[in-house]
Amino acid sequence: MTLPAEVREKLAELELELSEGDITQKGYEKKRGKLLAPYIPQIQGVDPSLQIDNRIQASSQAVHPGSKHNKSRAPNTRDERFRSDLHTEAVQAALAKYKERKMPMPSKRRSVLVQSSVEACTPPDTSSASEDEGSLRRQGRLATSTPYQGHGHPAVEHWFNRVIQGSSVTTTNTTAHAALNANSTALTFSLLLSVLPSSVPFLLISSISQSICLHISSSTASTPRYSSFPCLYFSPYPCLVMFIFLLLFPPHPLRFQCVGVPVNSRVSSKIQQLLNTLKRPKRPPLREFFVDDFEELLDVQEPDPNQPKPEGQQMSPLEGDHLGLVNKWPPSLPAALQRWGTTQPKSPCLTALDNAGKPVYTLTYGKLWTRSQKLAYTLLNKLSTRNEPLLMPGDRVALVFPNNDPVMFMVAFYGCLLAELVPVPIEVPLTRKDAGSQQIGFLLGSCGVTLALTTDACQKGLPKAQTGEVATFKGWPRLLWFVTDGKHVVKPPKDWHPPIREASNDIAYIEYKTSKEGSTMGITVSHSAMLAHCHALTQACCYTEAETITNVLDFKREAGLWHGVLTSVMNRMHVISIPYSLMKVNPLSWIQKVHTYKARVAVVKSRDMHWSLLAQRDQRDISLSSLRMLIVADGANPWSISSCDAFLNVFQARGLRPEVICPCASSSEAMTVAIRSFLLITVLSMGGLSHSVIRVDTEEKLSVLTVQDVGQVMPGAVVCVVRVEGTPYLCQTDEVGEICVSSGSTGVAYYGLPGMTKNVFETIPVMSSGVPISDRPFTRTSLLGFVGPDNLVFVVGKMDGLMVVSGRRHNADDVVATALAVEPMKFVYRGRIAVFSVSVLHDERIVVVAEQRPDASEEDSFQWMSRVLQAIDSIHQVGVYCLALVPANTLPKAPLGGIHISETKQRFLEGALHPCNVLMCPHTCVTNLPKPRQKQPEVGPASMIVGNLVAGKRIAQACGRDVAQLEDNDQARKFLYIQDVLQWRAQATPDHPLFLVLNAKGTVASTASCLQLHKRAERVAAALMGRLNTGDHVALVYPPGIDLIATFYGCLYAGCVPVTVRPPHPQNLATTLPTVKMIVEVSKSVCILTTQAIMKLLKSKEAAAAVDIKSWPMVLDTDDLPRKKSPQMYKPPTPEMLAYLDFSVSTTGILAGVKMSHAATSALCRSIKLQCELYPSRQIAICLDPYCGLGFALWCLCSVYSGHQSILVPPLELESNASLWLAAVSQYKVRVTFCSYSVMEMCTKGLGSQTEALRLRNVNLSCVRTCMVVAEERPRIALTQSFSKIFKDLGLSPRAVSTTFGCRVNVAICLQGTAGPDPTTVYVDMRALRHDRVRLVERGSPHSLPLMESGKILPGVKVIIANTETKGPLGDSHLGEVWVSSPHNATGYYTVYGEEALHADHFNTKLSFGDTQTMWARTGYLGFLRRTELTDASGERHDALYVVGSLDETLELRGMRYHPIDIETSVIRSHKSIAECAVFTWTNLLVVVVELEGSEQEALDLVALVTNVVLEEHYLIVGVVVVVDPGVIPINSRGEKQRMHLRDGFLADQLDPIYVAYNM
Repeated sequence: MTLPAEVREKLAELELELSEGDITQKGYEKKRGKLLAPYIPQIQGVDPSLQIDNRIQASSQAVHPGSKHNKSRAPNTRDERFRSDLHTEAVQAALAKYKERKMPMPSKRRSVLVQSSVEACTPPDTSSASEDEGSLRRQGRLATSTPYQGHGHPAVEHWFNRVIQGSSVTTTNTTAHAALNANSTALTFSLLLSVLPSSVPFLLISSISQSICLHISSSTASTPRYSSFPCLYFSPYPCLVMFIFLLLFPPHPLRFQCVGVPVNSRVSSKIQQLLNTLKRPKRPPLREFFVDDFEELLDVQEPDPNQPKPEGQQMSPLEGDHLGLVNKWPPSLPAALQRWGTTQPKSPCLTALDNAGKPVYTLTYGKLWTRSQKLAYTLLNKLSTRNEPLLMPGDRVALVFPNNDPVMFMVAFYGCLLAELVPVPIEVPLTRKDAGSQQIGFLLGSCGVTLALTTDACQKGLPKAQTGEVATFKGWPRLLWFVTDGKHVVKPPKDWHPPIREASNDIAYIEYKTSKEGSTMGITVSHSAMLAHCHALTQACCYTEAETITNVLDFKREAGLWHGVLTSVMNRMHVISIPYSLMKVNPLSWIQKVHTYKARVAVVKSRDMHWSLLAQRDQRDISLSSLRMLIVADGANPWSISSCDAFLNVFQARGLRPEVICPCASSSEAMTVAIRSFLLITVLSMGGLSHSVIRVDTEEKLSVLTVQDVGQVMPGAVVCVVRVEGTPYLCQTDEVGEICVSSGSTGVAYYGLPGMTKNVFETIPVMSSGVPISDRPFTRTSLLGFVGPDNLVFVVGKMDGLMVVSGRRHNADDVVATALAVEPMKFVYRGRIAVFSVSVLHDERIVVVAEQRPDASEEDSFQWMSRVLQAIDSIHQVGVYCLALVPANTLPKAPLGGIHISETKQRFLEGALHPCNVLMCPHTCVTNLPKPRQKQPEVGPASMIVGNLVAGKRIAQACGRDVAQLEDNDQARKFLYIQDVLQWRAQATPDHPLFLVLNAKGTVASTASCLQLHKRAERVAAALMGRLNTGDHVALVYPPGIDLIATFYGCLYAGCVPVTVRPPHPQNLATTLPTVKMIVEVSKSVCILTTQAIMKLLKSKEAAAAVDIKSWPMVLDTDDLPRKKSPQMYKPPTPEMLAYLDFSVSTTGILAGVKMSHAATSALCRSIKLQCELYPSRQIAICLDPYCGLGFALWCLCSVYSGHQSILVPPLELESNASLWLAAVSQYKVRVTFCSYSVMEMCTKGLGSQTEALRLRNVNLSCVRTCMVVAEERPRIALTQSFSKIFKDLGLSPRAVSTTFGCRVNVAICLQGTAGPDPTTVYVDMRALRHDRVRLVERGSPHSLPLMESGKILPGVKVIIANTETKGPLGDSHLGEVWVSSPHNATGYYTVYGEEALHADHFNTKLSFGDTQTMWARTGYLGFLRRTELTDASGERHDALYVVGSLDETLELRGMRYHPIDIETSVIRSHKSIAECAVFTWTNLLVVVVELEGSEQEALDLVALVTNVVLEEHYLIVGVVVVVDPGVIPINSRGEKQRMHLRDGFLADQLDPIYVAYNM
């Protein structure tokens, strides 16, 4: 029934309005429904807009596999149950309930949006073949609008665009916002939850509400806490935010002008509560008291007791008709060619067409015979190397012919057969990097191919090397290229005749096949099998002499070769070959040729039928009445039935008879398996199929699969169905398995792969009793199916597309069909969807990749993606792990259309797909995570001690050498105060050089001898004594240099307490000045000493923008102090008095100042002097920041105490001259040097490729005995090892590099020093660490983590490992908190609020049992002690301390303790473009921030890779992946990541991310 013209016109107008954005989708559907209502019978319960076809869905009745169907049924009276668009309707019905629901979108930077859409504007199909209908779309749809061009409410539109683009307008709103208190917000939020669809992930709503709550709470424009990030307000989900925004703030004329920057991260307590319960793991009851959870067993899915099981009888093998005897049947294919070539030379064999559809050339049988003879003679007699013929009978030869030249291919193929050579037809390589080209090369190499035949035109088009010869393709053997239509082909002499033998079991040709994994195999076909197959096809298709056949398929392989090259010659048929390039230009060409040539048979794929439907409107005078067979070569596809149906509906009026359509099933291994001669269709339950059980569907309308039979078994063949895995047992009658064929017309073997050949070509199916069903071997077809009623074969999928997820089987083609049924062709190209599975965490996960249309907006595509997820979930009951959309025309293509699946999968796994939209759903798919860990009931102290004794463990306790017993001529020991040591040195050795500072050029910037330093310190003291009181705190704000050291001692001379502070960065005052201000305020400094330049900076206009400059204390510059002596030096009454304050910002973002007494200062210097053997004659080089910790001690204190000369290299100078530090070490022949990780990283990255240049500049590092990295973290083994490796060429000893360890409570606990054994490395099991246990493993074992000893424990230092909760001592090799006792421990935190009581136990705590007298300080770091086989200087066995990480930094997830660095290391390893990574938790979700070093195109590739690697290695699901620019992750001067600053920036939307993905 056709619609009236005016209705069609109105429908077209509606389409246009929708595409132009003048009408909403809902409005469009409403109007369309009204227009069509009179013409469509109402379907109950289904939205009229979903009724695609004007057929009525009838109730489905049971069809038993055994029930017979009446074969003589009238062809058009088809049972309504079996409609092929049932699947589409099922999908639409499943989605009907989600109709108007909107899922939130991820946030994407504008440039990424623009980039992907610009790139996608290439015409859909210009570069290479693809299976789509892109070029056939109606003109009306091409001029669609760009996103966001709709004419909505102007104010809303304005706000919407602002949110998308990122507005940087700061909010200056009235207190109306603030009036919305937490309760009302929470109420609105709960309302919101009730109106939002369940499909919107809770986390997303809450994250947006959180942003909005932040927005409410920041009613005044306050300063952000950390403003190091550009302030951009980014909404991850514009449409949803808008919805929530309008719910929270009803529209108001002024409201839309004040979209603000959220600057505070307080979330209403109700929402926080909701969020916290969201992902908290459920706690199952503990079955036993102690569970050894070393082997965290993944949750094994229990089989569902209600799953369907096969109930039928065991099937019996099915035999086809007998191969009939034919009179005068030729004994072989070459014999047939000889016969027709000599008796019917004028008879047409093959007509080739050009791209306009005009016949270019008709090859007659006479021509084919003579030209094949010429080629055969030339190949055997005219090609030689060193007077030896190049080819011998049986050699393999590659045939490289383009798809539009069937004539030359046919001549070459038969030429090889006549010469008894084995042709190996392959695709034409277009570039050096074709998809799968390397595998083809491997096949050619394994077949021993040395010669390739091609045409002159094709040879000219191949990529060339510089020599002008054809380039060698990646992985290909060296080939000689021979042109078959050139002058070298000669006529054979009169007496030469090709040998025409009877068909034997020798190899006739090799057909290539690509496996699921992408590897290419060659299937050998013998002469006898080739002949038998031609015979069987002739009988099954009733071919007769001189029939005309139209072939649309690839003539190089499979059905195109079997029908169009082999069987056609056997029966002297005339083949009209339609090239693929013509089909792309004119999809109707094959139908026109059927009409023109009155073809009796056509061989097509369902996509050719689909294309022709889209283009058929223009054609009126076409008749298909001549066709007696329309062979559908991919009749087993789930969508082939709908193509057949639709095609029949349209073309029945043009003479097409229903019985003509003949789907068939075939595979490269078994050739043709079955072909139809009458029709049967059945509807199966998807749920049953996933368990390999056939249930003719009765109740469930949604998840069904309509399948059509592919006909009867081929003549002369026996078919059976066997279990897919394990022993090939016969299936039951209602069970799906792999179809196996036994006949004389299957392939023989995989060339050169005997093991796989035995498995596939020599299968012996057995009955349930284990008895073989016959002694004939069967060939596995790789088709999944069953034998249905009337002994017809049904195919439901292919082994290549089989995905086994949690024990259930799903077929890739079925998933594609479901995806296509969701508003197909609007957003993606029909033939450009790839579905495959990847293995993540011991199970298969489904990935769907599709090409997005250039005119599809971001929001539309996202909407489509979310609906596809829902549809697949509803219909297949399986979750999709990842759905990605890529720009048009970017997926790798198979040679003749379609997507190259294995190459697409490879690119996905390598992170080279470059999608423009990604949706990951690990939360729904990954159901086999290990159970969350349960905390065991605490064990009492006594049983701990007993447990250790029973196990024979020693308590984990170790100490450095005893300072009291170390005899050395240390003159400084007799002084209690460090300032006294300086005065003594100024008198005893006034001219001895103490310090030497280098500038960026490597020249000496300043020096200081003992006397010079003393004099400068005196001047500072004189300036302070009149102005300040003893005990006052003074902030020293200096760049690294001698001024800092001199003013430090000046303060001590004057009795003041110095506080060293890093000066603000002139280019980044906004970020760095508030820290200076904070330290000055928290330390209660009454005065700031600094240089003139910095003094100006502190009071500048720029500074005023960052801090309140009026509240600075007194600022003195020390540049030009008068030369006067202080009246007298201040003498502290006791060494326990405060000497200086040491302030530092921890990695968790906490500013902590510790108090160092005079006694601790002297003890620290003495300890370092003994460990490093420092004397006045020594020189050491220091490339560290001098403001806190060990860096400060080495820079300011140690030289004065020990008298050695320190060469000071400010780390900042390395930014302009990376080799400065190493050049100085070499120049001064330094034996001991110190640096930080950031310095080491700068050298590794900046000088890695310049070692040769450094050698030429005479940089030699062989003098270095110890190079120590000063750090407060776990040693970074990878960095130290690569540093050692790179500079080994400059003489650096691999044993020289080591690390130190200190923390706030004690700045120097371990230091390698010059004596003692080399640092050791152990490997621990990362899974055990998560459970707070140490389990030593071998290097290279799975989940192993290398840990390097953190240096030797310093003299006078004692270390013990204590349980973090019971505070009892632990045994050797047990993980616990490192506690330290030493004379140089700090005496406590210095805080402004008097909160010392909170942290009192950090500095003086006692064990709960064991040695309860000693005072210890808690470091806040997890680690363990292990006694090694090495001996230390005292002859005792050496105890090594291994630091695992800071307790404050650890993440508690799923009841386990994770160290961020371990997750970050995995993530950085996952893709070459990830420069840096940081992780933190946010409301029980793991957030991963990665810095992308590469083009923004790669941003979305990282989402899946990051999710995969964290799942695989850490058993965690990533909640949010944030991709940012390099340098966004904040790093402190020690090279440590400031993860909490990053978290604050993320929550305040200040990161300006390239992409934010919220994993559902």
